[in-house]
Amino acid sequence: MVKTQRSSNLELFRVFVMLLIISHHYVINSGLTQPIYENLMSNRSLFLLVFGAWGKTGINCFVLITGYFMCKKQLTFERVAKLLLEVYFYRIVIYVIFSLAGYTTFSFSYLFWLLIPVKVVTNDFVSCYLVFLLFIPFLNILIQAMTEKMHILLIVLTVGIYTVMGTISSFKVTMNYVSWFIVLYFLAAYIRCYPKKVFSNCKLWGILTVVAVAISVISILLCARLYWESSGKSLYYPYYFLSDSNKLFALIVAMCSFLFFLNLPVKTNRFINVLGKTTFGVLMIHANSDTMRSWLWGDVLNNVSMYSSPLLIVHAVGSVIGIFAVCSVIDYLRIRFIEPVFLSMVNKLRSL
Repeated sequence: MVKTQRSSNLELFRVFVMLLIISHHYVINSGLTQPIYENLMSNRSLFLLVFGAWGKTGINCFVLITGYFMCKKQLTFERVAKLLLEVYFYRIVIYVIFSLAGYTTFSFSYLFWLLIPVKVVTNDFVSCYLVFLLFIPFLNILIQAMTEKMHILLIVLTVGIYTVMGTISSFKVTMNYVSWFIVLYFLAAYIRCYPKKVFSNCKLWGILTVVAVAISVISILLCARLYWESSGKSLYYPYYFLSDSNKLFALIVAMCSFLFFLNLPVKTNRFINVLGKTTFGVLMIHANSDTMRSWLWGDVLNNVSMYSSPLLIVHAVGSVIGIFAVCSVIDYLRIRFIEPVFLSMVNKLRSL
């Protein structure tokens, strides 16, 4: 089995997954869905559907990484404080910048609203992830108390309800991210707590990842066809099997790719590790708010106008890489120069 410490293989996985999430936002948050669905069977629309299909899968991947590490660790005050400080920093700073630039109207009441760490417990990743973290100490006690057989039965029960029933259209399953993250936590914890030979077969999981992605792409194309032929009346919209995070292929692709990268023989690389540390910051910056989405995808990149451009693919790929690079640099500077100051202040207040 691979080493259990954070090494460059999983940090590389974080980077790869964040690129997929930005790609998802390139399509979903930019207004491109309208021209895509108006020309659903065109090559441009099908490319964009596949290009932006992996956001919910990416969320699963990040939570699996958290579960793999945290099931053997204690949730510390410093970890929670660092995360909260990062959330507050980007919420407030970006809001103030947009206000000063005249892109939005400054309001003290909205600024106060930004200081509330958790606003919804449905499908908002940041709010739900913060709540989910608070469950980790209790989940670890449960995991330690369970036998392997009980752990397997719990996984079968929860995945059966959330994924199997949640994917079959005749069932009605209401899901929120907090409870779904707990299911993913149990899955990652089982891999960590009960090492199996099959879990460490990098070649096997690489092949299965390719197969799972291929089947997912086929499902997108087939569902798009059904949706188009039914004039939008089909239950099987293009992302049916990949959205939301509990859907069958979103889970399978995440599990296979996680196990592949977990066993990928990557030497410790400081550059990769630094990039991996900035991934949450990249998310916090580029998906900060509706104002950020409107400015980034509409005003700066103007995605909708690129739909008919011969440079669509170049624009899509270049935008994703560029956003990651710029946001990663910004977050590295925050980690390097700002985070230590804030943590020092928090620790001093804590010691009073």
